[in-house]
Amino acid sequence: MTLWTFLAEQPAYFITLATLLGLLVGSFVNVVVYRLPIMLERQWQHEAQEVLGLEHHAHERFDLCLPASHCPHCGHRIRAWENIPLLSYLLLRGRCSACKSAISPRYPLVEAACAVLSLVVAWHFGPTLEALLALPLTWCLLALSLIDADHSLLPDVLVLPTLWLGLIVNAFAVFVPLTNALWGAVAGYLSLWTVYWLFKLVTGKEGMGYGDFKLLALIGAWAGWHVLPLTLLLSSLLGAVIGLSLLRLRHHPVNVAIPFGPYLAIAGWIAVLWGDEIYASYLQLLGL
Repeated sequence: MTLWTFLAEQPAYFITLATLLGLLVGSFVNVVVYRLPIMLERQWQHEAQEVLGLEHHAHERFDLCLPASHCPHCGHRIRAWENIPLLSYLLLRGRCSACKSAISPRYPLVEAACAVLSLVVAWHFGPTLEALLALPLTWCLLALSLIDADHSLLPDVLVLPTLWLGLIVNAFAVFVPLTNALWGAVAGYLSLWTVYWLFKLVTGKEGMGYGDFKLLALIGAWAGWHVLPLTLLLSSLLGAVIGLSLLRLRHHPVNVAIPFGPYLAIAGWIAVLWGDEIYASYLQLLGL
């Protein structure tokens, strides 16, 4: 009996493995969310200096591998036992083992969120190819949401490969037929691109960034064109509810833009998992 056969016969083990893997990946997501924007900013600075003919100031190596994780307060290098997802935070009681400074609770929360989302994917699809492919999509959408929330940035280095992966996956009709996925990517991009230019022509302002166009194209490439209306509706509702809550609770300035990427990512993830069921329920409600 192969491992896959065993997991297919015992889905509880598959769900457990997916959850544990999500917990581990959540720790890496924290690294990506913190380091990738810095890496991109340094790259853009270097390119600008080259174009302008300015002297380039070299930085120490900084990527997803180096330097090793360390305390931002005292520089203490995080040892292996201090870097176990969730467990280390609990054992250290949320404080650095060297300087006793508080560790941001965001780290264990992201790890826990990644684990829970992975559990949901594994539970929904079961031990199938769809689950194995939906997991990395879920992790990528989580990272994109956090980066956009922090920096109003949806990096092409994450969005575009994931978009292409969606088209490649659906070349084998894993989620939807390729034609559906192709037009999903096209319609996803053009729909928000059109809204962007109409809004700019009317108001003279930019209502959203190009990253939002690409993110909706990504969702269309994975789930097909038919989920785009649902994704836009859900993301708009989420944006309205959460945006108004932020304005009230945090006194967020009214004239400061709120990133739309996290709402698109959440709505798109829901559409990938439950889009067909939601449409079926809607049609049944209408008696169609």
